[in-house]
Amino acid sequence: MENDTKLSIYRAARTIKRRDNTLYNALRSIYDDSIFVGEISQLWPQLPLVANLRCGLWYSTKFYSTCYFKSTDGHTNNWSFNTSRLNFHIALLAGQKGGCFIVDSTRRGKRFPDSMSKTIPIWTCVLNRAIFNYLNKLSNDDSSLVERQDSDTGHNCVDWDCSLHLPLWVSETEKAAIEDRLEGWTKDLETSGADIATLASCLKKPLRPLWISQRTVIWINEVPDYDSWDFTPIILVSASSSSGVTQHRTTSEFSWNYIPGAGDDEESWARGLSPNLFWNHAYDLISAGPDLCNQKVADIVEKDRVYRAQRGQSAPQITAKPSISGSSHDLPCLEPLLCSDLSSLMVNSSEEDCGIFWLGSTNLAIGASQVAEHASNVDCVLNCDQWPFSANHQEAEAYLHLPIVNSKMDRFSLFNNLPSAVTFANSNLTKGRSLLICCRDGEDISVCVCLAILISLFDDEGSFDGGKSFGERGITKCEMRRRLVYICKFAIKARPSRGNLRQVFSFLNNGKAT
Repeated sequence: MENDTKLSIYRAARTIKRRDNTLYNALRSIYDDSIFVGEISQLWPQLPLVANLRCGLWYSTKFYSTCYFKSTDGHTNNWSFNTSRLNFHIALLAGQKGGCFIVDSTRRGKRFPDSMSKTIPIWTCVLNRAIFNYLNKLSNDDSSLVERQDSDTGHNCVDWDCSLHLPLWVSETEKAAIEDRLEGWTKDLETSGADIATLASCLKKPLRPLWISQRTVIWINEVPDYDSWDFTPIILVSASSSSGVTQHRTTSEFSWNYIPGAGDDEESWARGLSPNLFWNHAYDLISAGPDLCNQKVADIVEKDRVYRAQRGQSAPQITAKPSISGSSHDLPCLEPLLCSDLSSLMVNSSEEDCGIFWLGSTNLAIGASQVAEHASNVDCVLNCDQWPFSANHQEAEAYLHLPIVNSKMDRFSLFNNLPSAVTFANSNLTKGRSLLICCRDGEDISVCVCLAILISLFDDEGSFDGGKSFGERGITKCEMRRRLVYICKFAIKARPSRGNLRQVFSFLNNGKAT
């Protein structure tokens, strides 16, 4: 009897939570928070707005670019500076524009996600220290050269701030523990092959984070000019209200429950809706109200799928499973589906404009399958998406489809397909052909496949040698990290998962394909 009572309480609590976290509540919460983001961005309208993927992408229609700072890299006792997520394009963008906003959000109980409280502050500090070391090295090598460079760029080594700037709510004990690791992280960056020279030439002032939330008090008539600061501001905007109490809100037409950080974990609530689709239909969805919202979203998602299918684009049918909420009007929940030119780093964040990223002079490129399907400036395509497409190439040997799935679904899918991928790349690159490697989003699997090809078939200078140098030297984790940094300089949306990178390393150590 006691167990039945506990189970009933548990079920009741889950039912209440499920009712609070409805699709309309999430979208309405995002819409309201986006108003705050828009107001803050207008305080310094010259600074570009950047979304921290993936949650941050929901909170505006006017993002200049995207970045990827993980909260797990800032979790207590798990602090990390990850060279596979350098986000150099954000530092370059901030240097070019004088600063930038980064937008993210977090669930109830926190003002800022750990990505903003610690991950980004660690990132700014490590980059500042690497630049300082680079400028000092120049000074020691050639004092006249560095004097000329300082006069041209405005650098002042003496005043270059290398200290760690954390928000006040991070304890002194935790700050001291992070500071103990900074030197090691800086060395990791310097040995990774990252282009510190370009970063140093672009940044006139050191990077420094600032924090703004809905609880921040700002005197509108006393907003300082960002040019007056002695640092390059990285303004971290936490979009959501941090109240720990469920907020029941009412308009003239509808009542709804506010969800902090509603854009997080979109697979669990979005029902196939993307940020781009949401903002294209935001007015209709918000004005539809709670009762009609689910059906509206289902119609929008299906129409978009049909639209893409009619144009030959990847448009898999979304599989539905029965809702467990018991509500008569609920719809089914849906299963989740070397030195570079600065101008190439400034990209639009929408999926339609994701583009193709060429890796220097290697003849290799990375992109999303949606773009690769219609690419006309490549000789051959290696499609790593689950879904095949009709490539615009006459020769059968110019197209290969390897349906590789994420490591969470199959821990050996990538590993098992890499021999075929490297063999295909070798046969085409030997003939001087250009090769485009694509996957669903152009961010993970295609990056890992390209990494395996780059290490297997190219020498340290980035020249194709058919695997000669790789057969002589093998691979280390340090070298693999250096090659990944090289890829990320060009493919700025690269977000390779740890599971897939492990498979690449295992392949390179256990079976050297030719």
